[in-house]
Amino acid sequence: MSTFPPICPCQINPSSDTVSAPLLYKDCCQPYHDGLLNEETDKAESAKPDTAERLMRTRYSAFVLVKPEYIVKTTLPAQQNLLDIQAIESWAKETDWAGLEIITHTPKLGKRHAQVEFKAYFNTSDNAADTLEEKLQAHHELSAFVKVADNSNNGSRWYFLDPTTEMTITQKQPCVCGSGEKFKRCCGMYI
Repeated sequence: MSTFPPICPCQINPSSDTVSAPLLYKDCCQPYHDGLLNEETDKAESAKPDTAERLMRTRYSAFVLVKPEYIVKTTLPAQQNLLDIQAIESWAKETDWAGLEIITHTPKLGKRHAQVEFKAYFNTSDNAADTLEEKLQAHHELSAFVKVADNSNNGSRWYFLDPTTEMTITQKQPCVCGSGEKFKRCCGMYI
């Protein structure tokens, strides 16, 4: 029996009163999670998010389902070794996720960048005055993404640009995404 939720976590939006038919996990984020996390199967056509918004949704679902390896693998490759996978896993497990709201998706910023503004909702407990009350809160973020050529299968792949990752790079160095442009004229504009 599957331990995954029937409704995909990225389809739950607690701020919306509209009733729609949300996608099941198996029809939404699972193909992306399984495709990237099972690359050793050497599938040439594993599912890749085709937009920054789709990548954002798969990353949110990976946090809810505690898939820290997916979070790392969908972060810009130059930043992956700088991430703390145990901290990502711990944060994902400790957070009581409640839903996702995509506010805006700007699919084209320059040649290869995009932005997604979102709210990731979570519950917190308030133990004040001997009452246990859950409160819905939101992590509101404007995230940047970059599309990088994927030499292994002649395509390209979207990656998250993590602004919290400490990188020692100057504005005049080649960009970390491999575009060939100077960092300040490429990803440096969004990190």
